[in-house]
Amino acid sequence: MSLDHELDAALTAARAAAGVIDALYRRNLEITVKADRSPVTEADVRAEEAIREVLAKRFPGYGFYGEETGQSGMQAESVWLVDPIDGTKSFVRDCPFFSTQIALLRGGELVLGVSSAPAYGELAWAARGAGAFLDGERIRVSTVAAIGDAIVSTGNLKSLARSAPRWARYGELATRVSRIRGYGDFVHYHLLARGALDAVIESDVNILDIAALTVIVREAGGVFTDLDGRDVGLATTSVLAANAPLHALLAPLFAP
Repeated sequence: MSLDHELDAALTAARAAAGVIDALYRRNLEITVKADRSPVTEADVRAEEAIREVLAKRFPGYGFYGEETGQSGMQAESVWLVDPIDGTKSFVRDCPFFSTQIALLRGGELVLGVSSAPAYGELAWAARGAGAFLDGERIRVSTVAAIGDAIVSTGNLKSLARSAPRWARYGELATRVSRIRGYGDFVHYHLLARGALDAVIESDVNILDIAALTVIVREAGGVFTDLDGRDVGLATTSVLAANAPLHALLAPLFAP
């Protein structure tokens, strides 16, 4: 199957989800707390249903792993990875830092990603070998090659903070870079992919949060691994993403 057809389906699904989300945003929806203590709303569930309807109709033989509806057909060669609202905590507090994440995993490799942030007004996508795009414009990571010139953004760092050696190394890094920011969620990955910042560090993520963004950053010329330097997979829980020169400099700082 051509990635062009799959990308078209993923973009169509993301737009369907955006229609659901836009209609329910800032509507004081009832919040349910899941077993992992994360919130879920009617918008999360309905947006995932809208995505699944589009993707299942076009590719009925593909597996599906959704944040709200779980896993099915995971043994398939191609599996959709979907988080209908990544950033539900922002969504329920009327903060626009939430997004819809749709990725395609084929043969264990991430080959396609769509990151749709309707309230923020950005839509990013990429397919393997075809480059990365933000609102229709081709994007590339920065060429900053020195740690002292780098802008670094962080996300959730709870487990990093619990590791004394790594936390100390992170603190030392913070004294060396040009600027530390904490944009979080999809925002700093979009900024990284378009060259507006130079590296992203996170220690507490789920694959559904980052699968699509992995493809987008890589197709924009970046390097995307976990903090141990391993490739991104279903079990990934941390991120070190940067342009290639900076990733090579930063990776040894967080290596086990």
